[in-house]
Amino acid sequence: MIDRTHVRALVTAAALAAGVLLAGCNGEQLSPSSKANRPIPDKLLADIETKNMDKASPMLVRLFKQEAELEVWKQTRDGKFALLKTYPICRWSGDLGPKIKEGDRQAPEGFYSITPAQMNPTSSYFLSFNMGYPNAYDKAWGRTGSQLMVHGDCSSRGCYAMTDEQITEIYALGRESFFGGQNAFQVQAYPFRMTAQNMARHRNSPHMAFWKMIKEGNDHFEVTKQEPKVDFCEKKYVFDAEKPAGATRPLAFNASAQCPAYQVSPEIADAVQNKQRQDELKTAQLVSRGTPTARSRAGIDGGMHPVFASKLPEGESAIDKDVTDYAVASNQPAPGTVPSHATIPKAPETAPSFSFTSSNSEPMVAVTSTTPSTASANANASAGSSEGFFSKLSRSVGLRGSDPEPAAAKPAAAPAKSKAKSPEPTKTAKSAPPRVIPLERPQQAQTQPQAKPASPAPAATTAAAAPAAQSSLAGAQPAVQANSFDSRWSTVR
Repeated sequence: MIDRTHVRALVTAAALAAGVLLAGCNGEQLSPSSKANRPIPDKLLADIETKNMDKASPMLVRLFKQEAELEVWKQTRDGKFALLKTYPICRWSGDLGPKIKEGDRQAPEGFYSITPAQMNPTSSYFLSFNMGYPNAYDKAWGRTGSQLMVHGDCSSRGCYAMTDEQITEIYALGRESFFGGQNAFQVQAYPFRMTAQNMARHRNSPHMAFWKMIKEGNDHFEVTKQEPKVDFCEKKYVFDAEKPAGATRPLAFNASAQCPAYQVSPEIADAVQNKQRQDELKTAQLVSRGTPTARSRAGIDGGMHPVFASKLPEGESAIDKDVTDYAVASNQPAPGTVPSHATIPKAPETAPSFSFTSSNSEPMVAVTSTTPSTASANANASAGSSEGFFSKLSRSVGLRGSDPEPAAAKPAAAPAKSKAKSPEPTKTAKSAPPRVIPLERPQQAQTQPQAKPASPAPAATTAAAAPAAQSSLAGAQPAVQANSFDSRWSTVR
Protein backbone atom coordinates (compact mmCIF):
# COMPACT_ATOMS: atom_id res chain seq x y z
CA MET A 1 0.00 0.00 0.00
CA ILE A 2 1.39 3.36 -1.01
CA ASP A 3 2.25 5.73 1.84
CA ARG A 4 0.01 8.81 2.08
CA THR A 5 3.04 11.08 2.16
CA HIS A 6 4.24 9.60 -1.12
CA VAL A 7 0.81 10.06 -2.68
CA ARG A 8 0.72 13.68 -1.55
CA ALA A 9 4.20 14.26 -2.97
CA LEU A 10 3.19 12.76 -6.31
CA VAL A 11 0.04 14.88 -6.46
CA THR A 12 1.98 18.02 -5.55
CA ALA A 13 4.57 17.26 -8.21
CA ALA A 14 1.83 16.81 -10.76
CA ALA A 15 0.19 20.10 -9.74
CA LEU A 16 3.44 22.05 -10.03
CA ALA A 17 4.26 20.40 -13.36
CA ALA A 18 0.76 21.16 -14.65
CA GLY A 19 1.25 24.78 -13.63
CA VAL A 20 4.09 24.99 -16.10
CA LEU A 21 1.82 23.81 -18.90
CA LEU A 22 -1.36 25.65 -17.97
CA ALA A 23 0.00 29.08 -17.03
CA GLY A 24 1.48 29.93 -20.39
CA CYS A 25 -0.79 32.97 -20.78
CA ASN A 26 1.04 34.61 -17.88
CA GLY A 27 4.52 34.35 -19.31
CA GLU A 28 6.82 32.54 -21.65
CA GLN A 29 6.25 28.86 -22.43
CA LEU A 30 8.59 26.62 -20.47
CA SER A 31 9.69 23.03 -20.70
CA PRO A 32 9.56 20.63 -17.73
CA SER A 33 13.31 21.21 -17.26
CA SER A 34 12.73 24.96 -16.93
CA LYS A 35 13.60 27.49 -14.24
CA ALA A 36 10.73 26.24 -12.03
CA ASN A 37 12.36 22.82 -11.77
CA ARG A 38 15.94 23.88 -11.22
CA PRO A 39 17.50 21.96 -8.33
CA ILE A 40 18.60 23.48 -5.05
CA PRO A 41 22.28 24.48 -5.47
CA ASP A 42 24.83 22.02 -4.08
CA LYS A 43 26.23 24.55 -1.61
CA LEU A 44 22.79 25.24 -0.16
CA LEU A 45 22.14 21.49 0.07
CA ALA A 46 25.38 21.21 2.04
CA ASP A 47 24.19 23.96 4.39
CA ILE A 48 20.90 22.12 4.86
CA GLU A 49 22.75 18.97 5.88
CA THR A 50 25.16 20.87 8.14
CA LYS A 51 22.24 22.46 9.99
CA ASN A 52 20.60 19.06 10.62
CA MET A 53 17.78 19.67 8.15
CA ASP A 54 16.32 17.66 5.28
CA LYS A 55 15.82 18.99 1.77
CA ALA A 56 12.09 18.21 1.93
CA SER A 57 11.47 19.37 5.52
CA PRO A 58 8.88 22.12 6.16
CA MET A 59 9.95 25.74 5.58
CA LEU A 60 8.87 29.17 6.83
CA VAL A 61 9.60 32.66 5.43
CA ARG A 62 10.05 35.92 7.35
CA LEU A 63 10.18 39.35 5.64
CA PHE A 64 11.49 42.60 7.12
CA LYS A 65 10.81 45.82 5.19
CA GLN A 66 13.12 48.29 6.93
CA GLU A 67 16.11 45.94 6.70
CA ALA A 68 15.00 44.71 3.25
CA GLU A 69 15.78 41.11 4.14
CA LEU A 70 13.99 37.79 3.61
CA GLU A 71 14.74 34.82 5.86
CA VAL A 72 14.12 31.18 4.97
CA TRP A 73 13.77 28.88 7.97
CA LYS A 74 13.52 25.10 7.79
CA GLN A 75 12.51 22.49 10.31
CA THR A 76 15.45 20.58 11.76
CA ARG A 77 15.44 16.87 12.54
CA ASP A 78 14.65 17.66 16.19
CA GLY A 79 11.36 19.26 15.12
CA LYS A 80 12.19 22.95 15.63
CA PHE A 81 12.77 25.61 12.99
CA ALA A 82 16.21 27.12 12.42
CA LEU A 83 17.42 29.84 10.08
CA LEU A 84 18.76 28.44 6.82
CA LYS A 85 19.61 31.59 4.86
CA THR A 86 18.98 35.33 4.74
CA TYR A 87 18.38 36.92 1.33
CA PRO A 88 18.65 40.70 0.79
CA ILE A 89 15.52 42.09 -0.86
CA CYS A 90 16.27 43.89 -4.11
CA ARG A 91 13.17 46.12 -4.00
CA TRP A 92 9.93 46.64 -2.10
CA SER A 93 7.43 49.47 -2.58
CA GLY A 94 5.27 51.71 -0.43
CA ASP A 95 6.09 52.54 3.19
CA LEU A 96 6.29 50.86 6.56
CA GLY A 97 2.78 49.80 7.56
CA PRO A 98 0.07 47.41 6.32
CA LYS A 99 -1.54 47.43 2.90
CA ILE A 100 -4.95 49.16 2.97
CA LYS A 101 -6.38 49.33 -0.53
CA GLU A 102 -5.77 48.40 -4.14
CA GLY A 103 -3.27 50.75 -5.78
CA ASP A 104 -1.63 52.14 -2.64
CA ARG A 105 1.67 50.43 -3.57
CA GLN A 106 1.96 49.02 -0.06
CA ALA A 107 3.59 45.61 0.38
CA PRO A 108 1.54 43.53 2.86
CA GLU A 109 2.40 43.07 6.52
CA GLY A 110 1.01 40.23 8.61
CA PHE A 111 0.77 36.44 8.46
CA TYR A 112 -0.01 34.62 5.21
CA SER A 113 -0.10 31.02 3.99
CA ILE A 114 1.35 29.78 0.69
CA THR A 115 -0.08 26.65 -0.96
CA PRO A 116 1.11 24.90 -4.15
CA ALA A 117 -1.67 26.67 -6.08
CA GLN A 118 -0.06 30.03 -5.26
CA MET A 119 3.25 29.12 -6.87
CA ASN A 120 3.60 30.66 -10.36
CA PRO A 121 6.26 28.95 -12.52
CA THR A 122 5.61 31.24 -15.51
CA SER A 123 5.50 34.60 -13.82
CA SER A 124 6.25 37.69 -15.87
CA TYR A 125 8.72 38.43 -13.08
CA PHE A 126 10.72 35.22 -13.64
CA LEU A 127 9.24 33.13 -10.77
CA SER A 128 6.83 34.08 -8.01
CA PHE A 129 4.43 33.01 -5.31
CA ASN A 130 1.28 34.86 -4.32
CA MET A 131 1.21 35.92 -0.66
CA GLY A 132 -2.53 35.31 -0.34
CA TYR A 133 -3.43 38.92 0.47
CA PRO A 134 -6.03 39.78 1.66
CA ASN A 135 -6.25 37.23 4.45
CA ALA A 136 -9.26 36.98 6.80
CA TYR A 137 -7.98 39.83 9.00
CA ASP A 138 -7.51 42.14 6.00
CA LYS A 139 -10.99 41.28 4.68
CA ALA A 140 -12.58 41.94 8.07
CA TRP A 141 -11.28 45.53 7.85
CA GLY A 142 -12.46 45.91 4.25
CA ARG A 143 -8.95 46.07 2.84
CA THR A 144 -8.48 45.45 -0.85
CA GLY A 145 -5.70 44.37 -3.18
CA SER A 146 -4.68 41.41 -5.30
CA GLN A 147 -1.70 39.70 -6.89
CA LEU A 148 0.73 40.69 -4.14
CA MET A 149 3.79 38.54 -4.73
CA VAL A 150 7.29 37.60 -3.79
CA HIS A 151 8.97 37.47 -7.20
CA GLY A 152 12.12 38.16 -9.19
CA ASP A 153 13.11 41.00 -11.57
CA CYS A 154 13.95 43.54 -8.80
CA SER A 155 10.85 45.63 -9.61
CA SER A 156 7.97 46.21 -7.20
CA ARG A 157 4.44 47.62 -7.20
CA GLY A 158 3.23 46.36 -3.85
CA CYS A 159 5.44 43.26 -3.87
CA TYR A 160 8.69 41.99 -2.42
CA ALA A 161 11.10 41.70 -5.36
CA MET A 162 14.24 39.60 -5.37
CA THR A 163 16.83 38.98 -8.07
CA ASP A 164 16.05 36.13 -10.47
CA GLU A 165 18.83 34.03 -8.96
CA GLN A 166 17.44 34.49 -5.45
CA ILE A 167 13.82 33.68 -6.31
CA THR A 168 15.01 30.55 -8.12
CA GLU A 169 16.50 29.26 -4.85
CA ILE A 170 13.50 30.29 -2.73
CA TYR A 171 11.07 28.75 -5.21
CA ALA A 172 13.06 25.49 -5.23
CA LEU A 173 13.06 25.35 -1.43
CA GLY A 174 9.28 25.79 -1.37
CA ARG A 175 8.79 23.18 -4.10
CA GLU A 176 10.86 20.60 -2.21
CA SER A 177 8.94 21.28 1.02
CA PHE A 178 5.68 20.64 -0.81
CA PHE A 179 7.15 17.41 -2.19
CA GLY A 180 8.00 16.44 1.39
CA GLY A 181 4.34 16.72 2.43
CA GLN A 182 4.00 20.31 3.70
CA ASN A 183 0.54 21.54 2.70
CA ALA A 184 1.40 25.24 3.00
CA PHE A 185 4.30 27.31 4.27
CA GLN A 186 3.84 30.40 6.40
CA VAL A 187 5.05 33.90 5.48
CA GLN A 188 5.50 36.39 8.32
CA ALA A 189 5.83 39.96 6.97
CA TYR A 190 7.03 42.64 9.39
CA PRO A 191 7.84 46.36 9.10
CA PHE A 192 11.24 45.73 10.73
CA ARG A 193 12.93 43.25 13.03
CA MET A 194 10.75 43.35 16.14
CA THR A 195 13.49 44.42 18.55
CA ALA A 196 13.27 46.84 21.47
CA GLN A 197 15.53 49.24 19.54
CA ASN A 198 13.17 49.37 16.57
CA MET A 199 10.05 49.63 18.74
CA ALA A 200 11.65 52.62 20.48
CA ARG A 201 12.63 54.29 17.18
CA HIS A 202 9.12 53.91 15.77
CA ARG A 203 7.23 54.61 19.02
CA ASN A 204 5.33 57.56 17.52
CA SER A 205 4.13 55.69 14.42
CA PRO A 206 0.36 55.58 13.87
CA HIS A 207 0.82 51.88 13.04
CA MET A 208 2.18 50.95 16.47
CA ALA A 209 -1.02 49.23 17.66
CA PHE A 210 -1.02 46.98 14.58
CA TRP A 211 2.71 46.26 14.94
CA LYS A 212 2.35 45.30 18.60
CA MET A 213 -0.40 42.87 17.59
CA ILE A 214 1.71 41.07 14.96
CA LYS A 215 4.76 41.23 17.25
CA GLU A 216 2.90 38.80 19.49
CA GLY A 217 3.04 36.27 16.64
CA ASN A 218 6.74 37.02 16.23
CA ASP A 219 7.25 36.39 19.94
CA HIS A 220 5.41 33.05 19.75
CA PHE A 221 7.77 31.97 17.00
CA GLU A 222 10.87 33.28 18.77
CA VAL A 223 10.23 31.45 22.04
CA THR A 224 9.02 28.15 20.56
CA LYS A 225 10.85 27.99 17.20
CA GLN A 226 7.60 26.47 15.90
CA GLU A 227 5.26 27.85 13.25
CA PRO A 228 2.55 29.66 15.23
CA LYS A 229 -1.02 28.59 14.58
CA VAL A 230 -2.89 31.67 13.37
CA ASP A 231 -6.61 32.40 13.73
CA PHE A 232 -8.72 35.55 13.49
CA CYS A 233 -11.62 36.90 15.55
CA GLU A 234 -12.92 40.32 16.60
CA LYS A 235 -10.87 41.78 13.73
CA LYS A 236 -7.58 40.77 15.29
CA TYR A 237 -4.93 38.04 15.13
CA VAL A 238 -4.98 35.15 17.61
CA PHE A 239 -1.92 32.89 18.00
CA ASP A 240 -1.67 29.27 19.16
CA ALA A 241 -5.26 29.06 20.42
CA GLU A 242 -6.42 25.77 21.96
CA LYS A 243 -9.70 24.46 23.29
CA PRO A 244 -10.18 25.13 27.02
CA ALA A 245 -9.92 22.15 29.31
CA GLY A 246 -13.13 20.14 29.26
CA ALA A 247 -14.43 21.65 26.01
CA THR A 248 -15.98 19.15 23.61
CA ARG A 249 -16.61 21.25 20.52
CA PRO A 250 -13.79 22.29 18.19
CA LEU A 251 -12.87 25.97 18.12
CA ALA A 252 -14.66 27.96 15.44
CA PHE A 253 -13.11 31.33 14.54
CA ASN A 254 -14.58 34.09 12.42
CA ALA A 255 -12.50 37.21 11.76
CA SER A 256 -15.50 39.54 12.08
CA ALA A 257 -17.24 37.79 14.98
CA GLN A 258 -16.67 37.50 18.71
CA CYS A 259 -13.85 35.21 19.79
CA PRO A 260 -14.80 31.78 21.13
CA ALA A 261 -13.55 30.69 24.53
CA TYR A 262 -9.97 29.52 24.06
CA GLN A 263 -6.67 29.21 25.88
CA VAL A 264 -2.98 29.26 25.03
CA SER A 265 -0.71 26.53 26.35
CA PRO A 266 0.59 27.70 29.75
CA GLU A 267 4.16 26.93 28.70
CA ILE A 268 3.88 29.11 25.58
CA ALA A 269 1.85 31.84 27.28
CA ASP A 270 4.34 32.25 30.12
CA ALA A 271 7.34 32.25 27.78
CA VAL A 272 5.74 34.90 25.54
CA GLN A 273 4.78 37.07 28.51
CA ASN A 274 8.33 36.92 29.86
CA LYS A 275 9.74 37.97 26.50
CA GLN A 276 7.24 40.80 26.15
CA ARG A 277 8.07 42.14 29.62
CA GLN A 278 11.78 42.10 28.84
CA ASP A 279 11.24 43.81 25.47
CA GLU A 280 9.00 46.51 26.97
CA LEU A 281 11.52 47.24 29.72
CA LYS A 282 14.35 47.55 27.19
CA THR A 283 12.19 49.81 25.04
CA ALA A 284 11.35 52.03 28.01
CA GLN A 285 15.04 52.29 28.90
CA LEU A 286 15.92 53.31 25.35
CA VAL A 287 13.19 55.95 25.33
CA SER A 288 14.35 57.32 28.69
CA ARG A 289 17.88 57.67 27.31
CA GLY A 290 16.61 59.84 24.49
CA THR A 291 16.72 57.34 21.62
CA PRO A 292 15.68 59.44 18.61
CA THR A 293 12.58 58.50 16.64
CA ALA A 294 12.95 57.20 13.10
CA ARG A 295 13.29 59.84 10.42
CA SER A 296 10.28 60.56 8.23
CA ARG A 297 9.99 58.52 5.04
CA ALA A 298 7.28 60.76 3.59
CA GLY A 299 7.20 60.41 -0.20
CA ILE A 300 9.93 57.75 -0.40
CA ASP A 301 8.65 54.73 -2.30
CA GLY A 302 9.82 51.56 -0.64
CA GLY A 303 13.32 50.34 -0.03
CA MET A 304 16.30 48.40 -1.34
CA HIS A 305 18.95 46.49 0.55
CA PRO A 306 22.30 48.34 0.71
CA VAL A 307 24.07 45.43 -0.99
CA PHE A 308 22.11 46.40 -4.14
CA ALA A 309 21.76 50.16 -3.61
CA SER A 310 25.51 50.57 -3.19
CA LYS A 311 26.04 49.11 -6.67
CA LEU A 312 23.73 51.61 -8.45
CA PRO A 313 24.40 55.25 -9.44
CA GLU A 314 23.50 57.54 -6.51
CA GLY A 315 22.49 54.45 -4.58
CA GLU A 316 24.33 55.50 -1.43
CA SER A 317 21.74 58.25 -0.94
CA ALA A 318 19.02 55.61 -0.58
CA ILE A 319 20.72 53.79 2.31
CA ASP A 320 19.28 54.53 5.75
CA LYS A 321 22.37 55.01 7.89
CA ASP A 322 20.29 54.73 11.07
CA VAL A 323 19.50 51.06 10.38
CA THR A 324 22.20 48.91 11.95
CA ASP A 325 20.68 45.43 12.21
CA TYR A 326 21.32 44.15 8.69
CA ALA A 327 22.17 40.45 8.58
CA VAL A 328 23.76 40.73 5.12
CA ALA A 329 26.77 43.05 4.77
CA SER A 330 26.52 45.76 2.11
CA ASN A 331 30.14 45.49 1.03
CA GLN A 332 29.85 42.01 -0.43
CA PRO A 333 29.00 41.28 -4.09
CA ALA A 334 25.36 41.63 -5.07
CA PRO A 335 23.71 38.18 -4.94
CA GLY A 336 22.43 37.97 -8.50
CA THR A 337 21.85 40.07 -11.57
CA VAL A 338 20.87 43.69 -10.96
CA PRO A 339 18.67 44.49 -13.98
CA SER A 340 19.16 47.72 -15.89
CA HIS A 341 15.67 48.97 -14.98
CA ALA A 342 16.32 48.72 -11.22
CA THR A 343 15.74 52.06 -9.49
CA ILE A 344 16.68 53.33 -6.05
CA PRO A 345 14.05 54.61 -3.59
CA LYS A 346 13.96 58.38 -3.97
CA ALA A 347 11.71 61.09 -2.55
CA PRO A 348 9.74 63.17 -5.09
CA GLU A 349 9.86 66.97 -5.21
CA THR A 350 6.76 67.27 -3.01
CA ALA A 351 6.03 64.55 -0.50
CA PRO A 352 2.37 63.45 -0.28
CA SER A 353 0.49 64.49 2.82
CA PHE A 354 -1.01 61.95 5.18
CA SER A 355 -3.91 62.00 7.60
CA PHE A 356 -4.25 59.47 10.39
CA THR A 357 -7.62 57.84 10.80
CA SER A 358 -8.87 55.19 13.15
CA SER A 359 -12.01 53.79 14.73
CA ASN A 360 -12.44 53.00 18.39
CA SER A 361 -10.83 49.58 18.07
CA GLU A 362 -8.92 49.37 14.77
CA PRO A 363 -5.16 49.96 14.85
CA MET A 364 -4.45 53.37 13.32
CA VAL A 365 -3.18 53.41 9.75
CA ALA A 366 -1.84 56.16 7.53
CA VAL A 367 -4.10 57.10 4.63
CA THR A 368 -2.97 59.31 1.75
CA SER A 369 -4.88 62.58 1.72
CA THR A 370 -6.50 63.83 -1.50
CA THR A 371 -5.90 67.49 -0.60
CA PRO A 372 -2.84 69.36 0.67
CA SER A 373 -2.58 69.09 4.41
CA THR A 374 -0.29 69.87 7.31
CA ALA A 375 -1.40 66.79 9.24
CA SER A 376 2.07 65.28 9.12
CA ALA A 377 3.62 68.32 10.82
CA ASN A 378 0.81 68.44 13.35
CA ALA A 379 1.32 64.75 14.14
CA ASN A 380 5.01 65.41 14.89
CA ALA A 381 4.13 68.38 17.07
CA SER A 382 1.54 66.47 19.04
CA ALA A 383 3.94 63.58 19.52
CA GLY A 384 6.39 65.93 21.19
CA SER A 385 3.79 67.41 23.54
CA SER A 386 2.20 64.20 24.80
CA GLU A 387 3.66 61.06 26.27
CA GLY A 388 3.28 57.75 24.46
CA PHE A 389 2.96 54.24 25.89
CA PHE A 390 6.69 53.62 26.23
CA SER A 391 7.33 57.08 27.73
CA LYS A 392 4.74 56.43 30.44
CA LEU A 393 6.14 52.98 31.05
CA SER A 394 9.67 54.34 31.46
CA ARG A 395 8.46 56.94 33.97
CA SER A 396 6.52 54.32 35.93
CA VAL A 397 9.66 52.28 36.48
CA GLY A 398 11.69 55.35 37.46
CA LEU A 399 13.76 55.68 34.33
CA ARG A 400 13.03 59.31 33.50
CA GLY A 401 12.19 62.60 35.15
CA SER A 402 8.88 64.29 35.64
CA ASP A 403 8.70 65.75 32.16
CA PRO A 404 9.01 63.90 28.83
CA GLU A 405 12.15 64.66 26.85
CA PRO A 406 11.72 66.69 23.66
CA ALA A 407 13.42 63.99 21.52
CA ALA A 408 10.47 63.72 19.13
CA ALA A 409 11.23 67.18 17.71
CA LYS A 410 14.45 65.99 16.04
CA PRO A 411 12.91 64.09 13.11
CA ALA A 412 11.32 67.29 11.80
CA ALA A 413 14.56 68.07 9.95
CA ALA A 414 14.29 64.93 7.78
CA PRO A 415 11.55 66.14 5.35
CA ALA A 416 13.81 69.05 4.39
CA LYS A 417 15.70 66.68 2.12
CA SER A 418 12.74 66.36 -0.22
CA LYS A 419 12.44 70.16 -0.46
CA ALA A 420 16.09 70.78 -1.00
CA LYS A 421 16.32 68.93 -4.30
CA SER A 422 14.69 69.99 -7.50
CA PRO A 423 12.56 67.41 -9.31
CA GLU A 424 14.48 64.82 -11.29
CA PRO A 425 13.30 62.07 -13.57
CA THR A 426 13.75 58.60 -12.15
CA LYS A 427 17.23 57.37 -12.95
CA THR A 428 17.99 53.81 -13.88
CA ALA A 429 21.14 51.79 -13.97
CA LYS A 430 21.23 51.39 -17.76
CA SER A 431 24.79 52.70 -17.87
CA ALA A 432 26.04 49.79 -15.83
CA PRO A 433 26.10 46.26 -17.24
CA PRO A 434 24.21 43.55 -15.33
CA ARG A 435 26.19 42.03 -12.53
CA VAL A 436 25.81 38.28 -12.10
CA ILE A 437 27.11 37.15 -8.74
CA PRO A 438 26.94 33.54 -7.53
CA LEU A 439 24.92 32.97 -4.38
CA GLU A 440 27.71 31.57 -2.26
CA ARG A 441 27.60 33.42 1.04
CA PRO A 442 26.81 30.98 3.86
CA GLN A 443 24.30 32.13 6.41
CA GLN A 444 24.49 31.29 10.06
CA ALA A 445 21.36 30.28 11.90
CA GLN A 446 20.19 32.91 14.31
CA THR A 447 18.95 31.28 17.46
CA GLN A 448 17.41 32.77 20.54
CA PRO A 449 17.50 31.17 23.97
CA GLN A 450 14.22 29.54 24.81
CA ALA A 451 12.31 31.41 27.48
CA LYS A 452 11.30 29.19 30.38
CA PRO A 453 7.71 29.13 31.57
CA ALA A 454 7.09 30.67 34.94
CA SER A 455 3.85 29.01 36.00
CA PRO A 456 1.36 26.44 34.69
CA ALA A 457 -1.65 28.79 34.76
CA PRO A 458 -3.43 28.77 31.38
CA ALA A 459 -4.06 32.00 29.52
CA ALA A 460 -7.72 31.90 28.54
CA THR A 461 -10.02 34.16 26.59
CA THR A 462 -13.80 33.83 26.84
CA ALA A 463 -16.65 35.01 24.69
CA ALA A 464 -20.42 34.77 24.68
CA ALA A 465 -20.94 32.90 21.44
CA ALA A 466 -18.81 30.86 19.05
CA PRO A 467 -18.94 32.06 15.42
CA ALA A 468 -19.85 29.71 12.62
CA ALA A 469 -17.11 30.12 10.03
CA GLN A 470 -13.49 28.98 10.27
CA SER A 471 -10.93 31.72 9.53
CA SER A 472 -7.59 30.02 10.09
CA LEU A 473 -4.50 30.99 8.13
CA ALA A 474 -4.55 27.80 6.08
CA GLY A 475 -7.62 29.13 4.30
CA ALA A 476 -5.77 31.92 2.50
CA GLN A 477 -7.22 32.55 -0.95
CA PRO A 478 -5.07 31.01 -3.71
CA ALA A 479 -3.63 33.16 -6.45
CA VAL A 480 -5.62 31.42 -9.18
CA GLN A 481 -8.99 30.12 -8.07
CA ALA A 482 -9.63 28.30 -11.31
CA ASN A 483 -7.10 25.56 -12.03
CA SER A 484 -6.19 25.47 -8.35
CA PHE A 485 -4.36 22.61 -6.69
CA ASP A 486 -7.61 21.17 -5.31
CA SER A 487 -9.70 21.56 -8.48
CA ARG A 488 -7.02 20.02 -10.69
CA TRP A 489 -6.22 17.01 -8.54
CA SER A 490 -9.28 16.31 -6.39
CA THR A 491 -9.99 13.12 -8.35
CA VAL A 492 -6.55 11.74 -7.48
CA ARG A 493 -7.23 11.85 -3.74
